[in-house]
Amino acid sequence: MPYPEPTLYAIPLFLALLAVEPRALAARARRGTPVRGFERSDAVASIGLGIGSIFFTTFINLAVYAIALRLWPYHIADLGSGALGWTAAMIGWDFSYYWHHRIEHESRILWACHVNHHSSRYYNLSTALRQPWTPVAAVFFYPWWALLGVAPRMIMISAGLNLIYQYWIHTEAIDRMPRWFEAVFNTPSHHRVHHGSNPEYLDKNYGGILIVWDRVFRTFEPERAPVDYGLTKNIDSFSLWTIAFHEYAALARDVRRARGLGDRARTLFKGPAWRAPSADQG
Repeated sequence: MPYPEPTLYAIPLFLALLAVEPRALAARARRGTPVRGFERSDAVASIGLGIGSIFFTTFINLAVYAIALRLWPYHIADLGSGALGWTAAMIGWDFSYYWHHRIEHESRILWACHVNHHSSRYYNLSTALRQPWTPVAAVFFYPWWALLGVAPRMIMISAGLNLIYQYWIHTEAIDRMPRWFEAVFNTPSHHRVHHGSNPEYLDKNYGGILIVWDRVFRTFEPERAPVDYGLTKNIDSFSLWTIAFHEYAALARDVRRARGLGDRARTLFKGPAWRAPSADQG
């Protein structure tokens, strides 16, 4: 890689925490807290998707980096590599991540890429590894920080640090963090909501590191009712291919059923729940 990739260095930490999490979940269960826990085949599938993601997203990250390098000569400022530069890089990536993540939920063609991350009916650290294989839309959200003075190398390192932060919030082993922390940062409680298929939890809590974006843009929902993890229409498969691409197949089917260019375009770009009236008639 032309820049240090933090997630590769974090793999031993990921594996170590994954190994100790079952004990923490068992301890919570003994104290009377209901937990969903682990299912072996589900966890293996999640790890497999994570391994595949390393391969596929490397090319996408290199594309983001290449675009940022092209934009860098036109930057309006140079924020440097000190505290200001790193603060801008981390907050900038997180802000873009909020909108990228939100649009993935609001546009079906992007949801087809992201849905595999939500497809597990369990919520543990292996779920964090259930990463998309085709997040090509990243090229539209992140390189532009180079124009504002964030060096391309710092943009990409911030991407890895953002992903590493999100690993620990995929767990039932932690109930709540201190109130001040919950007010500012994404936490296991906030992110459990995001993975819920409960009607009140759908399309909430998109933040990566910071939950303040959800509070500002009114997509925040606190964890109140027990979370029902997974999709509104779950898939019964542990096949990596099915998990990664099932929604693309469903999307292609619905586009074929829709009549007219307008309904076909709306099928692609409107929300995942939208269906063309012409398709229903067919």
